[in-house]
Amino acid sequence: MGRTAFLAPAVWIVPARGRPPSMISFFKRISPQECRPTVATPDCRSQPSPGGNAAQLESQNDDLTTAGGGHYDLGLPHRLRALSEAPHRTFSNTSNMAPFDIALDPIQSFGALLQERASLYERKEDFESFRRTVTRLEDEGDTGRRKGLGFWMVAQFDEAEKALEPFGDDDVAAFTRASSLMSLGRFSEARDIFERLTSKYPDEPRPRGGWLDSLVEETLAKVDNETDATEAAATVLQQALEAAPAPFHPSAEGRYLSGRLKELKGDANGALEGYTLAREVDPTHRRNLHRMAWLAERSGLDEVALDAYETLSRLLPVDASVMNNLGILYEDLGRDEDAVVCYQAICDSHPMDERGRLYLRDAIAATSMYYDEDLERKEDRLNQILRTPITDFELSVRARNCLAKMDIITLGDLVRKTENELLTYKNFGETSLQEIKEILTSKGLRLGMQREEAVHAVGRGGASPVTGDPNDPRNRSISELKLSIRARRTVENLGCLTLGEVIVHSEDELLSMPNFGVTSLLELKGKLTEIGLHLKGDE
Repeated sequence: MGRTAFLAPAVWIVPARGRPPSMISFFKRISPQECRPTVATPDCRSQPSPGGNAAQLESQNDDLTTAGGGHYDLGLPHRLRALSEAPHRTFSNTSNMAPFDIALDPIQSFGALLQERASLYERKEDFESFRRTVTRLEDEGDTGRRKGLGFWMVAQFDEAEKALEPFGDDDVAAFTRASSLMSLGRFSEARDIFERLTSKYPDEPRPRGGWLDSLVEETLAKVDNETDATEAAATVLQQALEAAPAPFHPSAEGRYLSGRLKELKGDANGALEGYTLAREVDPTHRRNLHRMAWLAERSGLDEVALDAYETLSRLLPVDASVMNNLGILYEDLGRDEDAVVCYQAICDSHPMDERGRLYLRDAIAATSMYYDEDLERKEDRLNQILRTPITDFELSVRARNCLAKMDIITLGDLVRKTENELLTYKNFGETSLQEIKEILTSKGLRLGMQREEAVHAVGRGGASPVTGDPNDPRNRSISELKLSIRARRTVENLGCLTLGEVIVHSEDELLSMPNFGVTSLLELKGKLTEIGLHLKGDE
């Protein structure tokens, strides 16, 4: 399956809708208004809101714009490649350009930072390499400022906010910190920064837009009663818009906030008209597109919502909440196969997300497609193998150092390389290449291997034949053994998901694994003995 972009995380929200939805879609839809952005984990996705994730990205040419949004390695599947590579895509392909160096390259504006951030999500390896570089930067001086900006680019908002706090006199750092605070739900702190930037740049719409967004979000968060909160937010926003200078109103920010005011007042048609006008000024305004899509769907205008969501799906980084809502809308329109693609994209990045898997299974069932559980199991096993650190294997110092300098950290990083790519690196010769090939061969892998081939190769690798009897202990998950962390990691690094896959290995094989000693071996054998199983050679 192709990998062309990453999805940002999102919080799961139960919204209200203006027309009777199906029972399932009602509880699945994500509302931008009710959301409060958070730092995401695989089990908690932060949803774009007017002051947080939805404000991730404006036009790539803007010097200042509000931003936010968590970003995880959620790759778009092959079916969505056409969307992300459409001719009217916002960002050009940067794969042939030198990667952005957060430590050295000039950062002249927030807009430039946004452009570079988009390129990070083209390839997973670029994203991971950049994140490691940011973490290694020093905390002081200009390097510390760059570190904070880098943390924002990879959605580590807590770290970004703390790192950027000492640089309040730097406008780019201040704007980025305010954006991080919005994503953390700390609206009043963000408001203070945006207000100061608005005073400094009174004719620039971006900081004023961030200021008014923060005012609205702060008001909505302070008032407990939903109706009172909406009325209070509308009053605050109306007063702020009336006080804004004339050039602000025809800007994308001004037209978006005009639409937002009408939405707060319950005028859906007027709000959609405002969002449409804002889109004409800036087709990439994410907050505007997301609110437009959500409100249009609530109003029964599915085609308008679909167009806005599909536009959002072409912007990098892609937001997971967009894929969630787009998938649900596809289901409502009877396009179940397209819904499968959206949910599969989420599950590819967050395989342990039970809700994502549930939505995916529901969509697959609706298409009458065969759900290949065995293939899914092989995919899970392959993912475990590919996450194995290179440091777990015995390598010469030269080979290990060369791989480290090439940012090859895991077997997954290594499999993506070809022989020629490795041999072109300084000091990496045939001897080192042979070491690498032996390691990969032991796992059923090879250099330059395609994922589909790797999945089937893993499926052929030494698993014990297991019956279809669900009561057969060999079918049980290794998690049921409740092993210590060290012992569990060892069997996972072997690519084992079930007890049947564990018992095909001998004591010597296990003891040869890094950090697996006699204590771990005795623990594993004891657990297996309790359920009547034994390692190879112990029968």
